[in-house]
Amino acid sequence: MAVQLVDRRVSVILASATSAAAFAAKAASPTTPVVFVIGADPVKIGLVASLNLPGGNVTGVSSLLNTLIAKRLELLCELVPTTVVIGILVNPNNPNAMSDTKELQAAALSLGRQIHVVQAKHERDFDAAFANLVQHQATALLVVPDPMFSNRRNQVVALAARHGLPTIFSLREYALAGGLLSYGPSFVDAHRQAGLYAGRILKGERPADLPVLQATRFELVLNNRTAKALGLTIPPTLLARADEVIE
Repeated sequence: MAVQLVDRRVSVILASATSAAAFAAKAASPTTPVVFVIGADPVKIGLVASLNLPGGNVTGVSSLLNTLIAKRLELLCELVPTTVVIGILVNPNNPNAMSDTKELQAAALSLGRQIHVVQAKHERDFDAAFANLVQHQATALLVVPDPMFSNRRNQVVALAARHGLPTIFSLREYALAGGLLSYGPSFVDAHRQAGLYAGRILKGERPADLPVLQATRFELVLNNRTAKALGLTIPPTLLARADEVIE
């Protein structure tokens, strides 16, 4: 698809949601400008040379979505302090899956918790994944950021509720759909920044001269209705830090 866009001689490509899309756009042409919005560290994964001087034809916004997964685990443990085994839902097809899992394993060890990882490549895998969590006595769940999960967030949220699993997500849209809590960057703001960069490129600026932006606005959203349905009381300290509480 990236090659098709280059063949149509587009002026700029916006590669959003996954680092795989950004790499595909970069590989399709050494000259067509690319503006990305990804959750991973673009320097760490080799997408750009540095944040200040990205070089080449690629720049964009790092939402830091994936770098916050350890913080999400901490928040989940704060909300459900008695949980011992925490489930981790991951898409193995996501290029960040392995590094995210390793980071969560290290974070869980430092918090004195165990994690049990289940995988879902397609929507048809969700039922089996949640059944596996119950079988291994997971009493809470962290959903790792993934576009496929986001596209099926209503299904994931419904399964978490059906199995009585307190669950933390990466985007506020999950909490709005009935998820217990979410912590992550504002994707609306990240895409607004990417749009501004695309506009500057269309006016003649070069991606190589535009530093990679990093998210500065993060949202903690709590769904108190879901907490009550799960029999949970949200700690006052957590409520005080929340950017939004859904009643």
